[in-house]
Amino acid sequence: MQNFTLKACRLCPRDCGADRTSGTGYCAQGASLRVAKAMIHQGEEPCLLPAGAVFFVGCNLRCVFCQNYEISHPDSKRGGEGEYGGPSREFCSEHTEPSPVHGSGELGSEHREPSPVSGADLAALFLKLQEEGAATIDLVTPTPWLLQIREALTIAKKQGLHLPVVFNCGGYESAEALRLMEGLVDVYMPDLKYFSSEASLKYSGAADYFDRADEALREMYRQVGPVQFGKSSAAGQGKPKEERTGQDSPAGIGQRQDIMQKGLLVRHLVLPGLYKDSVRLMDYLADTFEPETIRLSLLAQYTPFGSLERFPELRRRITSFEYEKVLQRADERGLEGYRQFRNAATMAMRPDFTNGGLMTSVR
Repeated sequence: MQNFTLKACRLCPRDCGADRTSGTGYCAQGASLRVAKAMIHQGEEPCLLPAGAVFFVGCNLRCVFCQNYEISHPDSKRGGEGEYGGPSREFCSEHTEPSPVHGSGELGSEHREPSPVSGADLAALFLKLQEEGAATIDLVTPTPWLLQIREALTIAKKQGLHLPVVFNCGGYESAEALRLMEGLVDVYMPDLKYFSSEASLKYSGAADYFDRADEALREMYRQVGPVQFGKSSAAGQGKPKEERTGQDSPAGIGQRQDIMQKGLLVRHLVLPGLYKDSVRLMDYLADTFEPETIRLSLLAQYTPFGSLERFPELRRRITSFEYEKVLQRADERGLEGYRQFRNAATMAMRPDFTNGGLMTSVR
């Protein structure tokens, strides 16, 4: 395995080689780990709830439609027209209506700079989330911090961390760097964004996005294998949520969903005008993995953010036609998992990154 170091950072496919001990890499981060928010979060997929979410600062992608841009793009001055609230994730079963969502989420005008966090501090934060009733530890945008997170997880597991650890990333990963996390991560949840290199270059500055994501997903699956579910060990865990699955699901439609203990849970956000690209990704997933061995979370929540004058095609939400076309292909190919109501594009569940607290709750 490559000897990864922040002195010449190659933790992601940007391969920038920056000395992050004295400057910053493509991700705009140096060597000091920064956490924007830690919370008991109800805005993730039902099989992860309640999630002990830790939102890290920085990102190796620069998606023009990013909903968390003020922490993912800390050097960005985005502003202007558009909605600064983030969409919630309301998931549905075959025969239910979306449940009410409550919580904070309005983005303020000021963003407080997060303080550096040591590996021992991060380990203590994981244990605190476990103590507060989290069913999973949800690492949000962890890619720039693989070395520090590896250290923290090693410490936390020795001190009693037993919850499934979720690696919640943008899919643009180095397969070799992911091997650093083998045995520490239980659930990989990549947001598989594009099949088209033209789209990935235009909107995320990464023409090689799909090639690298394909390598990464294969490595993720190699590490964690087919999906496994079990009862939550979280304190105060309520009734399991329901999962809308494909017709051939062995669990059947409407069965209560336990917590995912192991496996690959692939998210995909359908973008305006790119439903054909999304359909190709459904085919890719079904052709690459046995459909029943992974889970798909198909998102309809796209909401225009900030100033998108250069990308007028993104200044609208997706249509029912676009989403239904992708849903249809996912169902045809036997991809089981979660489907989102189109009215889920609201501000309600978006974390507020301006209040500076590491431990808050969105319920």
